[in-house]
Amino acid sequence: QVHFVESGGGLVQPGGSLSLSCVPPESVFNFFAVGWYRQAPGKQRELVADMTSGGRIRYGDAVQGRFIISRDDAKNTVSLQMDNLQPEDTAVYYCHAGNHGSYFYPEPNRELWGQGILVTVSS
Repeated sequence: QVHFVESGGGLVQPGGSLSLSCVPPESVFNFFAVGWYRQAPGKQRELVADMTSGGRIRYGDAVQGRFIISRDDAKNTVSLQMDNLQPEDTAVYYCHAGNHGSYFYPEPNRELWGQGILVTVSS
């Protein structure tokens, strides 16, 4: 049974801020990258931000400059600070841990998903 501990999210007005936190079921260092994806109604799931075990960060184009991903190694936690939120950021946000096809790992295609947190941006 895969069990992520995801927290944060909720309702915020446009221009506001929220933060999300995720504790994966295993050490973040067991995966090539851990981060956040989101899925809005009627849209495909998309990358928000992720961080490799080596600390390299990727951001989705839609959130670049507004969101910041960080990691607390001691707490095995990956967090997402979301600023200047807009209605188009409304979505279910999923924590993701995966190996992205990296043959450095025994299971290159292994990936785990959290249950998701709803973020609603509305006035």
